[in-house]
Amino acid sequence: MIASVRGPVLHAGLDRVVVEVGGVGMLLHTTPATAASVHRGQEATLATTLVVREDSLTLYGFATDDERDVFEQVQTVSGVGPRLALAMLSVMPPDRLRAAIAGGDVAALTKVPGIGKKGAERMVLELRDKIGLPSATAAAASGPVAPAVAPWREQVTEALTGLGWTARQAEDAVARVADGAEGTAPGATPDVSAMLRAALRELGR
Repeated sequence: MIASVRGPVLHAGLDRVVVEVGGVGMLLHTTPATAASVHRGQEATLATTLVVREDSLTLYGFATDDERDVFEQVQTVSGVGPRLALAMLSVMPPDRLRAAIAGGDVAALTKVPGIGKKGAERMVLELRDKIGLPSATAAAASGPVAPAVAPWREQVTEALTGLGWTARQAEDAVARVADGAEGTAPGATPDVSAMLRAALRELGR
């Protein structure tokens, strides 16, 4: 197996790179990100994997060993070949892909061209316990991040609940006031008393 290649780049396309090794130009299929990271005339080192078929020998190149390892692992799932595996890495970096599989994020996986809901579910089922865990950074980025609640919102909500409204009623009123607030510069803190009066007007409608 050819584990890596190193040499001057003869050509860099949208999804392929030609690297000269010992006087021979080797064509490597890559993700667009990897292809964009190398430049003609400069030396590049790429991790590789050779896919052998009856009628072809195809070399795939990767910016890191980790990309190559994930590329090989996802192909253990029935129906996932090298082209689809490369498409997955084109859409998501390795840790993001791990996070999607480990977290059962079918919606994220179906964003990859060629992967439907059933294929994504099968991938989660077969790889969830094998793919490994993403780094802490990627795991945090894989899920939605809850926006920070402005202090004035909490104060107004607490005041309203203290006056007898339910938490849901208070939160809805505060949300409507925040959406319709006018004359407040971006990043400025609204006047709590004014926001409370506005929320009371909303609740009184």
